Amino acid sequence: MSFFSKIFGGKEKDTGPTPGEAIQKLRETEDMLYKKQEFLEKKIEEYTLIAKKNASKNKRVALQALKKKKRLEKTQLQIDGTLTTIEMQREALEGASTNTAVLDSMKNAAEALQKAHKNLNVDDVHDIMDDIAEQHDIANEITTAISQPVGFNDDLDEDELESELEKLEQEGLEEDLLKVPGPTELPAVPTGAIAKPVKPAAKKVEDDDDMKELEAWAS
Repeated sequence: MSFFSKIFGGKEKDTGPTPGEAIQKLRETEDMLYKKQEFLEKKIEEYTLIAKKNASKNKRVALQALKKKKRLEKTQLQIDGTLTTIEMQREALEGASTNTAVLDSMKNAAEALQKAHKNLNVDDVHDIMDDIAEQHDIANEITTAISQPVGFNDDLDEDELESELEKLEQEGLEEDLLKVPGPTELPAVPTGAIAKPVKPAAKKVEDDDDMKELEAWAS
């Protein structure tokens, strides 16, 4: 007998109520007791009111009402205890029912896994994965081969291209140096007649003034 068969009772016939039926019965009993408590609460309030009204007028009636009130309160306490016991039993059954459902699901899952793995072999799985990896490698090689240009660079010499590129760079540098202004560039030589410098007129004016002063003194 398997582990799950032992848990679920194997082939033994179960004549008792199911956990669901027992839980439902306990809930019905709880509802009935709650209704009885509500009835007792109303009767206790009624006898309390009678005792208050007859406390000074009719003590016998007041005492009888108090006695009934006490008996109802005692019954109410007993019902409280019963409800607590029923609630604990119901919670225990609900927990057991949940556990049973969980174990049943686990049992079904274990059987499904066993059925799924029935026709599988670990070595076969490894072989399949190796085949998949090999096909991926082949696909990558094909993609690389297709992506490479064909027939364009066969006649080109890399060293020759590098040499030509260096010459072009050198020519560019020389042209840039010729364009830079500096002390090597001299101003253009004039080709026309050179103009003579003009003497300032201030000296002539000064001489004229001296001659006038001399003539005035001589006369």
